[in-house]
Amino acid sequence: MQSASFLADIVYGDTQPVITPLIANDFTKEIRIVFRAGQAMKAHKTSFPITVMIVAGSIDFGVGEKRMTLKAGDVIALEGNVMHDLNALEDSVVRLSLHKGDSVARVSGVLRL
Repeated sequence: MQSASFLADIVYGDTQPVITPLIANDFTKEIRIVFRAGQAMKAHKTSFPITVMIVAGSIDFGVGEKRMTLKAGDVIALEGNVMHDLNALEDSVVRLSLHKGDSVARVSGVLRL
C-alpha cells in the first residue's frame, strides 16, 4: 500500500513549477505540480494518455488552439500526442496521472522548454 497527500508539505518554486512524484505502481504514476501565480508549462505532449486534475487554484489550460479555465475539482483527460500547456492564474496545485510507461523525467523536461 502507498499513500500520499497532494496538499501536505507544499513547496513553491521561485521561478518555475515544482514537480513531485507521489505514487508509482504497476498501473500509474501520480505527480503533484505546484505553481505560483504566473508560472507556466509551455506547450508539450506525450505519447501516452494523461489525466490532469486541479486540486487547488485555477489554471488556464490550452489544448491546441482551444483555451479553458480549469478550477479546483476540474479534471481533463487527454489522449497521447495532444499538444497542451498550463498557465497558473493563481497559486495552484495540479494532480497529473501518467501512464506507467511515461516518465517523471519527461515531465520535468517540459520546464526546460
